[in-house]
Amino acid sequence: MSLDALKDRLPDYARDLKLNLSTLAAEPALTEQQRAGTFIVSALASRNSAVTQAILAAFGPTLSPEALAATKAAAAIMGMNNIYYRFTHLVEAADYKTLPAKLRMNVMAKPGVDKADFELWSLAVSAINGCGMCMDSHEKIVRHAGLTVDAIQAAVRIAAVVHAVAATLDGEAAAEAAVLGAAA
Repeated sequence: MSLDALKDRLPDYARDLKLNLSTLAAEPALTEQQRAGTFIVSALASRNSAVTQAILAAFGPTLSPEALAATKAAAAIMGMNNIYYRFTHLVEAADYKTLPAKLRMNVMAKPGVDKADFELWSLAVSAINGCGMCMDSHEKIVRHAGLTVDAIQAAVRIAAVVHAVAATLDGEAAAEAAVLGAAA
């Protein structure tokens, strides 16, 4: 499925999402690798197979095999880290904040791509998963690496739109199933 086919699947009430997908697909604040990787990592984190397939078809060919693997690694590792660190941040008991995580995170040290790109993708996943502690950490790293506020905002905008597309398609599928179930 292409990006256009994905946009065609969105209902009319989600017209703004269609427009935002088109605009963000050519976002100039990011390099081609950063933009493509952010789209892919956001689709993976959003957990909708149609969105993931369309985004991979549209942006996967622009990435090297190493960069594509790094996007998948960022989605995987942040899926784990966002849960763990959101827990330690939100519980009142201070004990958890002082304990070592005891979770393997080797890919963060050697992601196979430029560290700033991997951190940017980790930031996008953290935004989708709502881990404030992780967002703060990754945002500081990418700013220190020289990414601009515009580039960081662009990555989070991509994450927001891709996640909204996935949520909209999931909602439409649930509504359709409810109508079919009521008719049966």
